Amino acid sequence: MMSSERHAVAVSEKRATPEGTASRAAFPTREARELVRDLMRPKPFVYWADFLLHVVLGWSAFAFALHFEAFSPTQIALTVVSALALYRAVIFIHELAHRRESVFEPFRLVWNLLCGFPLLVPSFTYHGVHNDHHTGNIYGLEADGEYLDFALQGRGAIVRYPFLSFVLPLVLVVRFLVLAPLSLLHPAIRRLVWERLSSLAIDMRYRRRPASERDRRIWNRYEVIAFLYGAGAIALVSIGVLPAAFVGLWYAVGVLIFWLNSLRTLAAHRYRNPDDHVMGIDEQFLDSVDVPGQRFWTALWAPVGLRYHATHHLFPSLPYHALGEAHRRLTSRLDDSEIYRAATQKSLWSALSRLLQDAAPEAIQSETVSGYS
Repeated sequence: MMSSERHAVAVSEKRATPEGTASRAAFPTREARELVRDLMRPKPFVYWADFLLHVVLGWSAFAFALHFEAFSPTQIALTVVSALALYRAVIFIHELAHRRESVFEPFRLVWNLLCGFPLLVPSFTYHGVHNDHHTGNIYGLEADGEYLDFALQGRGAIVRYPFLSFVLPLVLVVRFLVLAPLSLLHPAIRRLVWERLSSLAIDMRYRRRPASERDRRIWNRYEVIAFLYGAGAIALVSIGVLPAAFVGLWYAVGVLIFWLNSLRTLAAHRYRNPDDHVMGIDEQFLDSVDVPGQRFWTALWAPVGLRYHATHHLFPSLPYHALGEAHRRLTSRLDDSEIYRAATQKSLWSALSRLLQDAAPEAIQSETVSGYS
């Protein structure tokens, strides 16, 4: 066996039991489920109020920023406010991937109109890839587009990953404004666009499965609308209705959103699966991370409940507004909460530091870290 292969096996064996004795205990799933059973019903009013407040704030700050001198302190401040507000608004795409209740269909439409289409991330780009991520025999494997074994690829892969944020807004522009219409000319281009460029995945090996006939019709319409949004904005800039600064500001906001989300993505898991091991629910939980942190500051980089990512993996259907209460109950009321607490980190920095500490000093896989999340 080659030295790099022996190192890979050693690292993967080390990562298989993340928290020592806690990882070997059986998680009290039934007891935990009883503790959160009454929290499972989503509150549509909370979704509407939260989303509308932040999407209006985000686009308002964006509009005001256009009227100030480029790179002035006021424009920079407004751009940051816009990015933070729109980041929270766009992260509702995660909730939409889990909400199948008919009452959320109007919310899905409004979310796309106010957020998904103008940012070129219509809701179908997250549907499917995220559902795979929560499938027991897919999580952490090659078919899981939201998982890369960063801890085995090395620290360089972790450090490089956030810098993809500078490219991803441009990828979305090319995908929806160039490749989408071109894909109508030939089935092979269409298949390429659908399988490889229609999912908010972090692993570009991910291939999207064919959609059902109903979903395909809806998502084709969404793709057309996203194209019209983007092409319309470019047309308005070209005739002077919108200032040229609109394009640069849209790009800057997109980069900031992707940058924040890349840090959140890195902090969400420990990423130690060697890509050939089917992880049980206990292992999946301990491979995920909760960062309760502070209610305001932590929610800036992990909004809409995503600071409780390990708890979310235990109960994917739990609405985001209930995750904080679920975490408090499970921490304080479980007869033995040691295994639950093992998935908790104090801050973004502590989560990222642990990932870097876990990572192999040299990459032991040759795949390029690419994609978007």
